[in-house]
Amino acid sequence: MVKEFSYRGKGIEELKQLDTREFAKFLPSRTRRCLLKQVEEVEKFLRSCNKKISINKDIRTHRRDLIIVPKMVGLIIYIHSGKEFLPIKIVDEMIGHRLGEFAITRKKVEHGAAGIGATRSSAFLSVK
Repeated sequence: MVKEFSYRGKGIEELKQLDTREFAKFLPSRTRRCLLKQVEEVEKFLRSCNKKISINKDIRTHRRDLIIVPKMVGLIIYIHSGKEFLPIKIVDEMIGHRLGEFAITRKKVEHGAAGIGATRSSAFLSVK
């Protein structure tokens, strides 16, 4: 049996029907205040997403601070990580988070072999 997703007691279909300002009432206080400040930006982003979907174009953005709203669920958004655009599929559990949380900006450090002079045994070798 698959558990159906709900956010604060509302199903995903109910949340998609809500306006952005109405959805903000279900968010925690910090996220709600931030979303209410950027309502116009989120709606502008959603309109541009709809245009790009209609012409089969990738949705690319540098806006890592946008809060994910229910109308974004199901989209594949390419988010800039500082070097490249990473494809992120928006799922139900991401609602209320920011886009940048899912596009990691730092990679794991992979060290190579030690260089000359890096160890005690190689410190006294001549460099001819």
